[in-house]
Amino acid sequence: MILVNHLIALSLAVLIDRMVGDPRHIPHPVVGIGKLIAFLDVKLNVGKQKKLRGSIFLIIICMTVFCLTLVPIILAYTIHPAVGILLEAIIISFTIAARSLKEAAEEVLKPLELNEMEKARLKLSYIVGRDTEHLSEAEVIRGTVETVAENTSDGVTAPLFFALIGGAPLAMLYRAVNTCDSMVGYKSEKYKDFGWASAKFDDVLNLIPSRLTGLLMITFNPSFSKQKKAKCYQILWTDARKHPSPNSGWGEAAVASLLGIQLGGRNQYKGMISDRAKMGIPMMSISAKHIKQSIKIMEVTIIFFLLVLWIIGGILYVVT
Repeated sequence: MILVNHLIALSLAVLIDRMVGDPRHIPHPVVGIGKLIAFLDVKLNVGKQKKLRGSIFLIIICMTVFCLTLVPIILAYTIHPAVGILLEAIIISFTIAARSLKEAAEEVLKPLELNEMEKARLKLSYIVGRDTEHLSEAEVIRGTVETVAENTSDGVTAPLFFALIGGAPLAMLYRAVNTCDSMVGYKSEKYKDFGWASAKFDDVLNLIPSRLTGLLMITFNPSFSKQKKAKCYQILWTDARKHPSPNSGWGEAAVASLLGIQLGGRNQYKGMISDRAKMGIPMMSISAKHIKQSIKIMEVTIIFFLLVLWIIGGILYVVT
């Protein structure tokens, strides 16, 4: 019965996110997590044994977020199962960002269509870590498509995957780890040791969701370039592993194969050049329409990811 509650809650969460998104007038739990991370970063990222300190930092974050989510969920279910499911749905909706991701990509697309490159570069800078001031139109489009492709897993399907397993508390724990990785999981002098545990744990948590997402992208979406699905799967298998992240390449390679474009290449981060492997076969030049198509791929993938979760949940319910 618990599994069924999780399935109903995560499905409602997708609907809530689609209808409401992230209302600015409502305090967002992830903002609170970010403030806790920043506070503990100052307190613990000092002195020696930074890998140990970073591990303690991660444990504190995870336990705090998990317990603060679990307690109200338990109380809600003691009132009535419907109250518990509704609260879980609301909390899970805070861990996913399909609507926000779509709107952010469209915010880049609008000035591109009006040939307002400065504004397009600025809008892109809000959603990527790379330097955007001097990017060409093609590079702005590539950055946007890569963001949608990568964050389909990080921002939507992965938290839903963990919501199936452990409801809202585990979905929030995933979001906490992912936020830790985004804030301290850098290979800079300051964070290479302190952020090591956060980066590694985030990699572990995303191993299954990222690969499942990449496979579902190709399975349930049309090939916009008319490239055969068999070739798309081949590109996914060979190119996803070229990415410096063990997980980010699966979404990017899948989208690149479906769109018939090439992603990856040279990026600049705070003046430092980063040459990344290229993914996909460039059957056509990248253009603004590929932003719209990447959003469509994300939306279709989420629907079928939900369906797969219901199938998995149904099998587990019957077996247990």
